[in-house]
Amino acid sequence: MLDRATVDVIKATVPAVKAHADAITECFYPLMFAQYPEVVPYFNQTNQGKGTQPKALANAVVAYGANIDELGNLSDAVAQIVQKHCSLGVLPEHYDIVGTCLLQAIAKVLGDAATDEIMDAWGKAYGQLADILIAAEESVYSATEQAKGGWRGERAFRLVKRVDESSVITSFYFEPADGAEVPDFEAGQAITVVLNIDGESVRRNYSLSDAPGTGYLRISIKREPQGVVSNYLHDTLVAGSEINLLPPSGQFVLRRNNKPLVLLTGGVGITPAISMVNVEASSGREVRFIHAALNSKVHAFKAHIDQLVAANSSISALYVYSEPEADCAPHASGFVTADMVAAQLPEDRDAEVYFLGPKPFMSAMFKITRDLGVPPSQIHYEFFGPTEELDAG
Repeated sequence: MLDRATVDVIKATVPAVKAHADAITECFYPLMFAQYPEVVPYFNQTNQGKGTQPKALANAVVAYGANIDELGNLSDAVAQIVQKHCSLGVLPEHYDIVGTCLLQAIAKVLGDAATDEIMDAWGKAYGQLADILIAAEESVYSATEQAKGGWRGERAFRLVKRVDESSVITSFYFEPADGAEVPDFEAGQAITVVLNIDGESVRRNYSLSDAPGTGYLRISIKREPQGVVSNYLHDTLVAGSEINLLPPSGQFVLRRNNKPLVLLTGGVGITPAISMVNVEASSGREVRFIHAALNSKVHAFKAHIDQLVAANSSISALYVYSEPEADCAPHASGFVTADMVAAQLPEDRDAEVYFLGPKPFMSAMFKITRDLGVPPSQIHYEFFGPTEELDAG
């Protein structure tokens, strides 16, 4: 626990840190990457370029300082950070690197205002946060390792099959290279691929796109025009190729109960929803599926969902195309509206609602689900960045 004097300094200086938070994180990342290039693979450079990663860190630093004497307020945020870190394989030694560079950035941006007393207080505060996260992450690593089929760190998997799901999305099926068991996971979770591309190590999270218990791990990846990793996987991996994977992780998971399940997806955001609907397909649970895509050419898993709908009266689907072509036959054209979502919800709004897709789609679903009165605790989404950005959208 921090002493009272340290807490008072942190609380008193939070406004100044908040006012300069963006500048601090913009200074922090280049400084850290220059001094410790070995940590670069743990940070998505696309998110760096978009500014989402620095913005997320800035908000986290400010929130931590503001709640330094009431850390219970941050339990949900801490759990999310822990899962993200575990998905990437963050280790205890990385915290010293981050702490050193973050304090350097604070001192550089605040200048003369960063007195020894202030820097000492923020150093102690960061040390407390690091201890909390390291302990929580070790608990996750240990549980994952001890689970049936589980492991810690990187593990070699072999590609056994690849299937084109649309003109831009391909599914990759992996089995353990050592022939051992495939771990169980929760529908909605993701795995991280660890690659070496042109001599550079990179790590990327991809949602698992099939139910657990299949004997393989499947990810379905969209080829992005400028995507270094997605293009590498599409162009390079063939049956028999081996890559390293980190264990399944994440909090964006299916809630198994009797409430209707409403899945709202856009584009490649459909992948974790496929895992969820596959789990529930034979359960009799009511599943309402709305998927938004440009047109039928890029609409992944359509045939699969159509088969589930035909075989299960409890499952229904609605396809919305924003740019349908002449041979397309969507249920609706344009964009997903509040009326479309309302029609899939029970009158009392007591449903588990999940949404995932491009940021504009998520911003729209964020607003629609709240405006329609779905209980906030039953609205689930996964978004890298501050929730305020979805609200503002």
